[in-house]
Formats: sequence, structure tokens, C-alpha cells
Amino acid sequence: MRFAVVLLAAAALATAAQARPGERDQLNACKEIVDRAGQPPVAGTPAPDEAQLQRCRQIIKEWTLRDSRMSVDDQGQPMH
Repeated sequence: MRFAVVLLAAAALATAAQARPGERDQLNACKEIVDRAGQPPVAGTPAPDEAQLQRCRQIIKEWTLRDSRMSVDDQGQPMH
């Protein structure tokens, strides 16, 4: 019985993890948001709010710092 509960909890966590966008997807979305914020507004497209821009800038900054400490790329290959 206890094993079944643990198995069910693990399955629920795995499902929840898959529902959220991946970190790389979040980074790419933030890059697009920040790029759009620097361009003239397009009719029919809502402008990102300041809080969203700050959050995205922080995510990009954290990725930049993390990438600078990594010795391998996304595929696990050594960086040159």
C-alpha cells in the first residue's frame, strides 16, 4: 500500500513537471519579450508590463551567469 502511494505521488510530480515550460523555453520566451519591449509597439499586441520585463531580465541575467560557469554546452559537449 505504501509503495502505491509513493508511486502515485511520483507520477503526479512527473506530470506536473511536464506541464510547466522548460527552463530553456522560459529563457527563449523572455528573450522575445525583452526584444519586443525595445521595438515600437505593433497594433493589436499588448505591451509587456514592467514587472514582467524585470522578471525576464533577471532570468536572462541568471542564465548568462550560469552559462559562464559551465564547461559543457546544452548537449553535454565540452565548450571550446
